[in-house]
Order: sequence, then C-alpha cells, then structure tokens
Amino acid sequence: MPDKNTPPGLTINRTRPGARVREAAVAGTFYPRKAELLQGQVRACLAEAGTDAQKGPKAIIGPHAGYVFSGPIAGSAYAPLVDANVTISRVILIGPSHYVPFPGIATPSVDAFATPLGTVHLLRDVLDQLASTFPQVTERNDAHEQEHGLEVHLPFLQSVLEECELIPLVTGKVSGAEVAEVLDHLWGGPETLIVVSSDLSHYYDYASARERDQRTSEAILALDPDAVEEEGACGRVAIQGLLHCAKARGLRPALLDVRNSGDIAGNHDRVVGYGAYAFYA
Repeated sequence: MPDKNTPPGLTINRTRPGARVREAAVAGTFYPRKAELLQGQVRACLAEAGTDAQKGPKAIIGPHAGYVFSGPIAGSAYAPLVDANVTISRVILIGPSHYVPFPGIATPSVDAFATPLGTVHLLRDVLDQLASTFPQVTERNDAHEQEHGLEVHLPFLQSVLEECELIPLVTGKVSGAEVAEVLDHLWGGPETLIVVSSDLSHYYDYASARERDQRTSEAILALDPDAVEEEGACGRVAIQGLLHCAKARGLRPALLDVRNSGDIAGNHDRVVGYGAYAFYA
C-alpha cells in the first residue's frame, strides 16, 4: 500500500529486497522530479489524446524527447492502452543509443529501473538468455546508465498498466533484420507489449520536417522497413525491426499522431518531429 507520503491516486511499486536498481537519470530535466507533478503531466497528456483510437495494440511507436516538447504525442501513443481490457504483464522497450557507440543491442545487468513513480522490475532471466542466444546482444550498462530514450517511456507505462516487467534494449550499430530476429523471439502473446522509442526528423525547418515526417509515416503504414530513411527517425533500426515482424505476422498499423516541436513550442526554424503509431493483430 502507498505510505502517508504517497500522493492520492498514485501507486508506488516497491523495490524488491536486494535488487540492483538503475536510478532515474533524467528526472528533473526531461520530466518532473516530483511524483505528483509527473503523474499530473502524464495524465494530462493522456487526457489530451482522447479515447478515439482502437484499444489494445500489440505494439506502439512513441517519441522520447522532454515532455514539454513530445509529451502530448507520447500521450497519443499510450492512449490506446488506457482501459484497454488487456492483460499486459511484460513490455519489450527498445530504442536507440544517444550517448554510447557500440555494435549490436545492449541489455543492462540491473534488476529494476526507477522513476519518481517507483520501480519497474526487469525480466532478468529473459535478458540473460538473450545475451547467450543472439550474437548481436551483449550486456552493456554504459549504454543504459544515462539513456533517456527508454527512461521517458517508463512513467507512461507505469500510468497505463497496473503492473508489468520490462525487457529494455538499446540499439547501437545493428541492422533492422537483426533487431527483428530478437523481437520475433520475444514476441509472445497478448501478455507482451512492444514499445519502440523513436523521434522522427531532426533540426529541419518546419515545412521540410513535415514533408520528411510524412514520408516516414507512409513507410510505417506501408510496413516497409527499407523506406524508413536514415534521417527520418533516430530509432530507425528499431522501427525497421518492428516493421519486419509486423508485416510477417499480419499486423495492421495505425497513425495516431504526428507533430513536431514547432507545433508544441512554437519555434519553426529547427524542429524535431514526433510520431505515435499503433499496431494491431
């Protein structure tokens, strides 16, 4: 149960005794450090997105910038999971490395990731198996320690799912096909949600960004991994991996939201694009 210091309506997941925890690296910069403020901002982003999207996706793609820029689009990505009447017990969360160059896909050695809303426990046995099964997967804590691309998704997951365990993966220099091999192995059933963390175009003027992001959206909706351009999305290889699997398994993609930082913050000179997409069985 929440203690007396827990804000009303907020559930804090307790850390298991002896667990090794990756503490939040970007709380206070990418999103609020105080739990009640963070919960309020996440709920506002979800409420802004509305309830029109079909519920219960198998996979989503959402952005990973600071909430003041990409939070509303992240809300659009996660809105289909609100009151979806599905039992999700594990989440594969995959996105690009922003700070550490390395070959392959990196897993962490810790047992849990922390945010101001509590801890999300990792599926340690699955992560260990991946590193011993796939040559492109290696254990690298340095790829996870400061990585915001996965962390900013955790408060949304903590807010829309009652409880889940996490398989966090950071991509380095790796192909979409190699990512697809790992995702296919982890695919599971309705208990497993796949979340790809990616922003879209970076630092073009407003009109150019909209044009480039439209092309990326068209590639995603066509389930065409080869059409996702290198400068179209920073999480390109993770998106490509998901598209390979989605096409092979007959998933139906849906566009939920595409905007850029100029739409949110107003500066149109150099913008970053953000997209929200869902994939349904």
